[in-house]
Amino acid sequence: MSVDDLGGRLPLYDGEALNPAQKELYDWLMTVAVPWAEDAKFEARTENGRLIGPFNAALLNPAISSALMELAVAEQTNTSLSKRSREVIILTVGAVWRAPYELYAHSAVARHVGLSDDAVQTLAEGGLPKDLTAAEAIVHRVARALSLEHCLDEALYREAEALLGAEGIMETAILTGMYHTVCAILNAFEIPAPPS
Repeated sequence: MSVDDLGGRLPLYDGEALNPAQKELYDWLMTVAVPWAEDAKFEARTENGRLIGPFNAALLNPAISSALMELAVAEQTNTSLSKRSREVIILTVGAVWRAPYELYAHSAVARHVGLSDDAVQTLAEGGLPKDLTAAEAIVHRVARALSLEHCLDEALYREAEALLGAEGIMETAILTGMYHTVCAILNAFEIPAPPS
């Protein structure tokens, strides 16, 4: 796979050839999202500074993409969910969508926050790992039910409520929905994971 293929159906946009709104978003992504990705050990840009993954696609509509980024920051900074539980949710959604870049990126993030290799692989394949905490297992089940059935049956709701409270269910639903959006973008443009 060549670098040019990393955009999927999109070209990789040149940071020097953007309109002002795109450039503002590009600069924010390069100073916030790219360092976060590098810290978690996954690629979010090419060696020549072109964004990849959902970050490149975000440049198509900077106004909406900026609002999505603000939502992501608000979710990360105001959630009661642990970092591990968040990654369980994200990988659960990615497995439903079979979104290669999302699974690639968040497998790295999940390992970075302490999920085992076996847990990451099982989640990426759509399964329920044996080594999750009770809270991690319930967010997986909730995210999967919302993703596949679009509802929670009474028994699952009550179990989740006992472990997470209504606030935790709300936060799980928000994060699930956010990553449906990310995966829809990735799959619409057939955005691949970079070669390993």
